[in-house]
This record gives sequence, structure tokens and C-alpha cells, in this order.
Amino acid sequence: MQLTIGDIAEEATIVSPFNKCEDVYAIFNEHASLEGIVVCTDQHAVGLVMKTHFYQKLSTKYGFDLFMKRTVDLVMNKKPLVVEYSLPIAEAGALAMKRNLDHLYDYVIVIKQDRLYGIVSIKNLLIKLAEVQVQVARYSNPLTGLPGNYAIEETLQEILAEENFSVLYVDIDTFKVFNDSYGFKEGDELIRATADIICDIVLTTCNHPSFVGHIGGDDFIAVLPNYNYDRICRSIISRFDQLVRKVYSEDEIKKGYVTAISRKGKLEKFPLVSISIAVITNINMSFVTVKQLSKEAAKVKKRCKTIPKSVFLTMEDCWEEVMPFVTE
Repeated sequence: MQLTIGDIAEEATIVSPFNKCEDVYAIFNEHASLEGIVVCTDQHAVGLVMKTHFYQKLSTKYGFDLFMKRTVDLVMNKKPLVVEYSLPIAEAGALAMKRNLDHLYDYVIVIKQDRLYGIVSIKNLLIKLAEVQVQVARYSNPLTGLPGNYAIEETLQEILAEENFSVLYVDIDTFKVFNDSYGFKEGDELIRATADIICDIVLTTCNHPSFVGHIGGDDFIAVLPNYNYDRICRSIISRFDQLVRKVYSEDEIKKGYVTAISRKGKLEKFPLVSISIAVITNINMSFVTVKQLSKEAAKVKKRCKTIPKSVFLTMEDCWEEVMPFVTE
């Protein structure tokens, strides 16, 4: 699962809006490394006092005498950046960098269930973003930029501990024939377009942090911390089948097949590319290891391959041999 802003949040130093500026001054003096203080009412963040801004106000003509005996709400930033715990750090970083120059280096305030959770300094945010970017570059697939096998293994290990999860194993059927017929460039474009479809649907449909990875070649994986796979699978299949109509000629679409040299060296008819999705959940089966998960997925994928059109199947479909969802 991707790192969220809440994962790197630190405990915040807080005061009430009714605390005097002299209280804030004393806190900053006592804690020299402290950069800011969150102003709270009943654990709800209502403002932020950064040390640099606070000292600037005190250093103005008569500022010290004007503010020290007055409440902190007169000097606080009433509209600080406040984000939810679950926001990915990349998105939090983008929001932080869009702030006015005067507040560019202010704390990011993190809340969880509408209550103050902590703060993240810009320094720590940038360091963590850099670490994530290095990790992504090291372990991502060079063709699609999606997380590769290292991140996939790590994510699957994590999801096994979740109460509810769905894992979608996605691959393109008869891709080798397409690659041999149209060339590697067109094959790479098809893989990239498929990756875009899966990411767009999974990451925008799921309301909880989800994951999409590229196992390699024409194989992908999506991990959901819930059982909302049905709509996602149908949408992936619909979008992929629309894509297929753009990569073949009208004649090939009409016939529904292409002719190509088989592994036996003979000219044969092959179906147009389609997409298969094997869905593994822990609704009716518990998994202890990733190996168990992969073994069950292999069975479902094998069954998917017997259907010459885009399809998604669950473990239960294979157990019960019910009619799967296929395209018209």
C-alpha cells in the first residue's frame, strides 16, 4: 500500500486560541528546535503559529508590547493546510507546494476522523518524498512505471493481515500473437494502454488505498482492501474491449480473429486479444502465505483461459462452475 501523510506524522505541540502570546513565546523559548504550534479547540485544529511568523510580528514596532498580553488567535494562521491521515504523501506534497510563498514552509496539519492527529514538517515531507521516488525508480517496471515484483510481494504480505481483501490477477490473452504480428512497438503500446486502464479504474473507483502493480510482460495485479471487485472488473473489461477495436483493422474486427504462424510453424487462426481477470478474496478462504494466494490464482487463471473472450472469474465461480461474466 502506498505511504500516506499520516504514516510520517509527528506529535504536535498545541495551545488553545485563548492562550496568551506570552505562553507561545515561552514554549518557543523552552523548545528551541520547535518550528510551530497548532492551535486547537477540543482536538480540532483551528489555526497554526509558526515560529518565524510569530517572531516577525513581535519584531515590528511596538509588536512585543502589542501582542504579548493578548490571545494567540490574533497572530495565528487561520487557514493552515489540513489534510486527512489517509492522503498519499505525493498528493500532500503537491498541496503543500501550491501554498503562497509566505506559508510554503509551514507545517502540514494531519487529522484523522476530523480530530488532530499530528503535524508534518516540510523538511520531513520532502525527505520522505525523495526516499519514495528512489524506491519507486528502483523497483518499478521500466515499461509502465508501475511497481514491480518487489513491491507486489510486499503489498501481498501486508494485505494478508487485512480483514477483507480482493486480489485481481490481470493478463492479456493471445498477446504473443499480437506482438509477433504487429511488432514490439505496438505490443509495448498495448501493455502501456492496459496499465493506464487498470490504474485509472482501480485507483479512482476504490474509496480506500489500493495498489496496482506490473508483474511483467502482459501480467498485472491489483489489490483492494475490500470486496468491491465486481464493478472494477466489469469496467476494466469494457474499457479494454473498446481499446481492442482501435488496435485491429476493421476486417480483423469483423472476422474476430487474425491469422498468424503458430509455434508448430503452421498458419492458423487466433482470437483477437482479450483480457482475463482472476479474482481471489478471503470471503470463503483464509490465506496464510502469498504462495497459497498465487496457487489459487493460477487455478482461476487457467479456467479464464478456456473462455475465448474477455472475462473475470472468482474462486467461487470455479468451485461452482457458474456462468462467468463475459463480453457480448
